This record gives sequence, C-alpha cells and structure tokens, in this order.
Amino acid sequence: MGFDLESLSEATSGAIGALVSTTVLYPLDTCKTKYQAEVRTHHQQKYRNISDVLWEAISTRQVLSLYQGLGTKNLQSFVSQFFYFYGYSFFKRLYLEKSGNKTIGTRANLIIAAAAGACTVIVTQPLDTASSRMQTSEFGKAKGLWKTLSETTWSEAFDGLGISLLLTSNPSIQLKQRLLMGKPSPKTGTESSPEALSAFSAFVLGAVSKCVATCLTYPAIRCKVMIQAAESDEDENQEAEQKTQKTVSGALYAIWKREGILGFFKGLNAQILKTVLSSALLLMIKEKITKTTWVLMFALRRYLFVTRARLKNT
Repeated sequence: MGFDLESLSEATSGAIGALVSTTVLYPLDTCKTKYQAEVRTHHQQKYRNISDVLWEAISTRQVLSLYQGLGTKNLQSFVSQFFYFYGYSFFKRLYLEKSGNKTIGTRANLIIAAAAGACTVIVTQPLDTASSRMQTSEFGKAKGLWKTLSETTWSEAFDGLGISLLLTSNPSIQLKQRLLMGKPSPKTGTESSPEALSAFSAFVLGAVSKCVATCLTYPAIRCKVMIQAAESDEDENQEAEQKTQKTVSGALYAIWKREGILGFFKGLNAQILKTVLSSALLLMIKEKITKTTWVLMFALRRYLFVTRARLKNT
C-alpha cells in the first residue's frame, strides 16, 4: 500500500475538525452530560432542565468549571477522529484495490465504517470514561486525567464499552458517500483524490444524519453516560444507588423505576442540539481544510522523498 496519503489527509482534517467543534461546544456538552447523569430519586430532583446546570455554575461562580475535562475530551476527540477517519479511508482504499471495483457498495461501506468505529472505540474508551467522570464531578472538584485514571481499575476504565460499540455507526460518512457517487474524476474515472462538499451541504448533511441517529440510539446514550458518571460523595445512600447503575441492566432498571418510559429520553433535546452542531461543525471544518491538508501531505511526502534520495547519493 505504501504511504497512504489520502487516508492520512482524511484523518488529519477530521481530527482537526473534531478538536475545534469539541472546544466550541464544550460548555453545552458539560451541561448536557451532568443533566443526563442525574436520575430522579426520592428527594427533590436537582436539575429540572439543562439550564439549571448552567445557572448552578453561574450562581456558585464556577463558570470556568464548565470546561472541566476539556483537555481530556479534546485528546479523546482528536485521537478518536484520527483513528476513525484513517481506518475508514484506509480500509475503503484497500477494499477497492483488492476487489477491483471503482465504487464501494452500501453493505461494504457499512462493514468498513463499523470496523473502523469499533477499533476506535476500543482504543479511546478509557479517555471517554475519564472525560465523562470529570464532566459529571461537582463543579470545581474535577480531578485531572492522570489522577482519574490512576484511581480507576482496568475494568472501570472501559465502563460502557459495550454500548459504545453499538454506537459506532456513522451515517454522515455514508450519506456523503452516496452524494458523491456518480462524481468520478474526469481524468481517470476513479476516486483518485478527495472530493469536497460545500460548507452548507456538509452542514446540512451532518445535521440531518446525526439527528436521526441520535433519536434512534438515545436510550443507549443516556445509559452510557450514567454508567460512566462520577460517583457522588454527598451521602451514603446516593453513593450506593449509583454503584448499582454501573451496569447496563442496572442503569436501565434505575431509569425505568424512577422516571418511567420518558426517562429514557431525558435530555434528548440537548443531546440533539449538541450532537447536530458538533457533527455539522466537524464536517464543515473538515471539508474546508481537506484540500489544504492534501496539498501539505503531498508536499511533505515529496520533501521526504527528495531528502532520502539526496542521502543515498551522498
């Protein structure tokens, strides 16, 4: 395969897009995560809606705590998107070369996307768990990444892995692929270089696909947040209740018992807003910088090739 320029370009632009979108939307993500992690108990519910989380940060003068865990989340987002886009692009090119096809079918596209997503989740799950616990900690009391991981057992670091594997589908990339079908390179008739969507098309594409996916998978998303949430140290009863929610069955039972069927969709509006904006921004930024990244990668490869040739001649 040699030096896979297209895969590296896709991975780099995707990772940069994820980094920017995560940073911009992080306060919203923190409020959403804290709201999702709370389950109604016999006592009065602390957060009636997502705005209560924001008001708590403002009233306690802990606005900067809305960014607690940002470094970990950025690291997780960058690594995750880099692995995903590189794996997806790499496996797609490998499939086309081995099969001799000029385009990739829907079934093969789904398999490749799922494989790339599964590999990514396994690698980045400890970072995902750590960032969730830092976000759901009391404002101003979040621990750093190293301390969070050092106080976590190996199995706890992979809390929610099963659910994360179920959420690895990425409809945005598939929809993009469908839109780009029938647009081969005019010179070769094959996809020899990355095609770029307009910023508006990328925004709409990301918004629609992620909105549908979020609605279908939201109960699993909320269970994962509850499993990964930091344990409260306010009282022993609440801490004991939270420990029973560290499994999928425990989280499902807790939601059903205390909140009913609607509890499985608590915070859905905030999740859709965050997910849609994040996905749309990621795709828009990625599409804007893909061509620039492609040129830079090509220049880097040419420089390394010339340097290697000069060293051999000397």
